[in-house]
Amino acid sequence: MGLNKYKILHSFHTSISIQKTFFTKFATKFKIFKDFKRREFDDALYKYTYQYPFKEIGRLFSSKLKLNNLIRHETGYFSIEQVYYYLDVKVSKFLKKNNSIKAIYAYEDGAFKSFQIAKNFGIKCIYDLPIGYWKSARKLLIDETIKRPEWSNTLTGFSDSNEKITRKNQELALADYIIVASSFTASTLDDYPIKLNKIIVIPYGFPSINTDRKYTSTNNRPINLLFVGGLSQRKGIANVLEAVEFFKDKVKLTIVGTKTVDNCIPLNNALLKHNWIPSLPNNKILDIMSKNDILVFPSLFEGFGLVITEAMSQGTPVITTNRTAGADLIKHGENGWLVTPGSTESLITCIQKILLQPDIIRIIGQSAMNTAANRPWSKYSEELSKYLIDNV
Repeated sequence: MGLNKYKILHSFHTSISIQKTFFTKFATKFKIFKDFKRREFDDALYKYTYQYPFKEIGRLFSSKLKLNNLIRHETGYFSIEQVYYYLDVKVSKFLKKNNSIKAIYAYEDGAFKSFQIAKNFGIKCIYDLPIGYWKSARKLLIDETIKRPEWSNTLTGFSDSNEKITRKNQELALADYIIVASSFTASTLDDYPIKLNKIIVIPYGFPSINTDRKYTSTNNRPINLLFVGGLSQRKGIANVLEAVEFFKDKVKLTIVGTKTVDNCIPLNNALLKHNWIPSLPNNKILDIMSKNDILVFPSLFEGFGLVITEAMSQGTPVITTNRTAGADLIKHGENGWLVTPGSTESLITCIQKILLQPDIIRIIGQSAMNTAANRPWSKYSEELSKYLIDNV
């Protein structure tokens, strides 16, 4: 939308876009199509949009029908990797026919073929890296597989094939500009073996703030903690569960998120003890954030962490780590809290201090909302678009 506003959008390529298509009616009326509803884009993009839906439709329905072989990591015909590769090939063919385009903006795992073709025609390659560099992830998370072997199967990034990793490296090498949303993500690129081209940090924006947020004293009641995200130890879910176990009835935990694997025994046992909601649409997530005291998101490796900005926009203060956008957005003890990644002790210490200050959630929450009000999504759109206009 930003590129369109500033009149530099040539075309928009995606798997599924349901604006003004036959999917819209079905997505609205039938529950099975709710995932398509999430692919709704503004009508202003309609004339610029090219869709390649085959693989993604197959992935969505295979997931619904539990056809796990078809969506198995990398090898499944409708796996997420195959969806990305399919889109990448389609876009590369488009570039061959439209080689006067000035630049292509593409995302990790879906840029290699397109960038190769772009280079042949002198088209600038802009790469959006939404999460830190894979080698840094392995370096920072390897200790978790030793400390918590029962959680190691939730760290799915360790199962990426050499072929997939090679593609990631080649995409970075081909990029003329690398866009990241946090200083942490930018820092992980120090582990790339050679010097990369220009790296630009532009933090994402915040949703509209919740001006109706109400706070109630935490005197004589448990603190309501909320975790939102994939149920993987990459997100620090084990630390959250350990901390909650320590505090017993002083806290209540609600978990919103899908399992990354079905056979993590400690996770499965813990979900039986707490209020677990596997999935919610975004508007419902914002609503549940506004009804909880604190979002706990102690991620060990994150590109940004949109749940952080979502919670802050609702006046819900966040406990997170410096391996998210937390270091860019949060001043510890002023508009949120930062804890040590992977440290349950650090998380416990933070919550203990909050329990001793009944008014602190309101004070920090209002400060978080003020932070959100100063950086709406339109600010991100403007900064990114203007950077591309001035530099590409």
